[in-house]
Order: sequence, then structure tokens, then C-alpha cells
Amino acid sequence: MSHTLTTHDRLALDAAYEQARAGRDEGGIPIGSALIDPQGRIVARGHNLRVQTGDPTAHAETACIRSAGRRRDWHTLTLASTLSPCAMCTGAAVLHRIPRVVIGEHETFLGREDWLAAEGVQIVLAEDPRCVQLMRTFIAQRPDLWNEDIGVPPEPPPA
Repeated sequence: MSHTLTTHDRLALDAAYEQARAGRDEGGIPIGSALIDPQGRIVARGHNLRVQTGDPTAHAETACIRSAGRRRDWHTLTLASTLSPCAMCTGAAVLHRIPRVVIGEHETFLGREDWLAAEGVQIVLAEDPRCVQLMRTFIAQRPDLWNEDIGVPPEPPPA
């Protein structure tokens, strides 16, 4: 795992952060993602749309990958996400052989970075304070929605 961001990594993470803010502003979960090519062009963006669409698979990374459409150059792209990718999103990155993943933060949620590493994916951890603050604020304000997003069952009613 690296902590050194390239100029392209920063561009991708900035685009992902803007997507996360868009998701928050729509009343959804503030997680964003972007795909960038080796020339520094953002080829796709996405943010978590679970609340907005009712689709439990509409996480930021899957929304971003969907918006990228049919491609043959996945193996050259970098995926940036404001938050450590969950198992589903990690699986999508592994399936498409995306070789690099830039992660904004993993303090508030540690996804399947172990799986990414086991598949030889280069992980760049930004430890971006904007991403941490966005998630901390959201989790404090909407713990029920956050737990729903990460699959934590609701507390049983008191007896």
C-alpha cells in the first residue's frame, strides 16, 4: 500500500469527492468514485445512489463502472473512491482487472483492501481529511442509513 498520490490520483480523488458531495446533497450516502485513464482524463464518475434509486447494488464504485460503459481498457485505468471499497465493489474492480485503486480513507470503514492486495491491485491510501470528515458527519447524523448501507441489521426492539 502506498500513500503517495500522483497528479492523476489527486484529479481522480477530487472528482470522486465532488461525486460524494453530490450524493450527500441528493439525500443519499456521501460516497463517490471516478475512473481515470493513464493520460489523466476522467472517463467516468459515480456516486452512491442506493437511497435515490432503491437499488441496493448502486454503490459509488459500481455506479461509476456502469457509467463507464463497455470498455476494453479497464486494465489501464485507476479507480478512485472516497471510501474503502466494500466486497461488492472490490469484486467489480477485480472482475474488470482494474490495476490501481486510490482510496480516500478507511478510518470510518475498512472494506476489502485485503482482497484487492491479494489480486495484485496497487492500493494508494490518500488518508484525505475531506473524505474522513464527510463520512464522520454523515455517520453521526444518519447512523440508521449508514448501517443499512453496510448491511448491519437493525437493533431489536426493547423487550
